[in-house]
Amino acid sequence: MLQFIIRRTVGAFVTLFLIGAATFFLFVAAPSDYASLACGKDCSPQRLADIREALGLNLPLAQQFWDFMSGIVTGRDYPTGHCSAPCLGVSFYSGDMVWSTIMDRFPLTLTLTAGGAIVFLVVGVGAGMIAAYRRGTLVDKVATGASMVLSSFQIYFLGPVVLTILVYGTGLMEDPKYVPVTEDPVGWFVGMSIPVCVMATIFTAQYTRMARSSMIEQLAEDHVRTARAKGMSRKYVFLRYAWRGSLIPIVTVLGIDVSSMLGGAVVTELTFSLQGIGRLAVDGAVNKDLPLTMGVMLFGAFFILLINILTDVTYAWIDPRIRLS
Repeated sequence: MLQFIIRRTVGAFVTLFLIGAATFFLFVAAPSDYASLACGKDCSPQRLADIREALGLNLPLAQQFWDFMSGIVTGRDYPTGHCSAPCLGVSFYSGDMVWSTIMDRFPLTLTLTAGGAIVFLVVGVGAGMIAAYRRGTLVDKVATGASMVLSSFQIYFLGPVVLTILVYGTGLMEDPKYVPVTEDPVGWFVGMSIPVCVMATIFTAQYTRMARSSMIEQLAEDHVRTARAKGMSRKYVFLRYAWRGSLIPIVTVLGIDVSSMLGGAVVTELTFSLQGIGRLAVDGAVNKDLPLTMGVMLFGAFFILLINILTDVTYAWIDPRIRLS
């Protein structure tokens, strides 16, 4: 198992380096003038020259690339101060360090991702497993029908509806907001409950159908039928043999969903006016803030690779044949 994890980790670092290089040459070496974007409107020639000097744009392209990549590992000095590692640059729009800005927004996106994943896994996978176990009964039909209805909803539709009913109409809930969990755990839970549940609702429908179909396929496998033929109870076979095998497709989709949400739950954050990584990416694009956009891209790529490693490790735990190959 250790060798398996090492191989995946080394491959992830190589991929992350290639993504960093592609990001650098996509933005820094683009035909548009990097310094002009930093200078903004009504930029004087002297001011433009000073910015080019400060950003190192007068240096050879290879030196600029080295400074960019080494700054991520060791930090980098700017006229406004030292940028500690991992240094992703300085925002053109706010003048703040990109890494600090991302870290300020990250707890909110992490709350959305972790909370949503817990809800849709417990509810969605649980409902799918129960529907498969009670296949053909009223429970199965209700779970399948509900998932079909919920799958037709979208966050930008369901979010305003829930806000209208629970916040503006009845006043049962407060307007969604983020409060650090270390400062006010109750306020953190109450403020993020609506966005988390709305986002989880959309994913719950998908995982209900997927868990049901995967479990039905596993129940038809030869080793499961053999276990039943040996006299083992249906419940024991369901939990001991079929359940574990049905997790592979669920883990696959879960890795994709969680990595995309960690990279920025854009629609959810925009719908509920939350200031997370997704909103930060949109602001960077609107303001043409290239360092911020590059930083968010690299940050998202890092978490996608991290989730992929965790997904591979989970594969290997579920099915030992994977790590042996």
